[in-house]
Amino acid sequence: MSNGPFDIDVDTLGNLRPISKVVFSLGSNQGDSAAILQQATDFLAETPGLMLVDVSPVYETAPWGDVPDQPNFLNMVIVAESTMEPLTLLDRALAIEENFGRERDVPGGPRTLDIDIVMVGRRVSEGDIELPHPHAHERGFVLVPWLDIDPNAELEGHGPIADLVEDVDTEGIVRRDDIVIIAPTGF
Repeated sequence: MSNGPFDIDVDTLGNLRPISKVVFSLGSNQGDSAAILQQATDFLAETPGLMLVDVSPVYETAPWGDVPDQPNFLNMVIVAESTMEPLTLLDRALAIEENFGRERDVPGGPRTLDIDIVMVGRRVSEGDIELPHPHAHERGFVLVPWLDIDPNAELEGHGPIADLVEDVDTEGIVRRDDIVIIAPTGF
């Protein structure tokens, strides 16, 4: 049964794939975090099959988790569109993190770069990736910057971002207008 003239039957697309909205959350608290976020944004923009739609302001936030004595994070969100599969997007995010020396031996510990895939369209968990990100709905450092650039956004299974922001602790999430991530040319 058709819901309209523009319904897509993905089984008949062959090698073509529908375009999905992709939301990334980026954070850094080691090294020159502002420069790292800029370079990571540039690398994402250079990814074939991924088109940046918007880049949030940068926010400074306290670390998430139980690892004491680490610097505050700089966080931001990128909204993009892509035809790539979620695991391919994850591979790209991990490669970019690795480029900046990301270490994973201390959960919740300091990071040169953390790139989380918050959502890929309306997709839900697939293999090695949990979609939407299992903690995005409870993290102010994801929701606040996302709301800045996409006030009508919804997180699959959790509802409107505007409503979710009201339910999380946003104390200590400080917008850093002195740090501007420049969107790559052609954005």
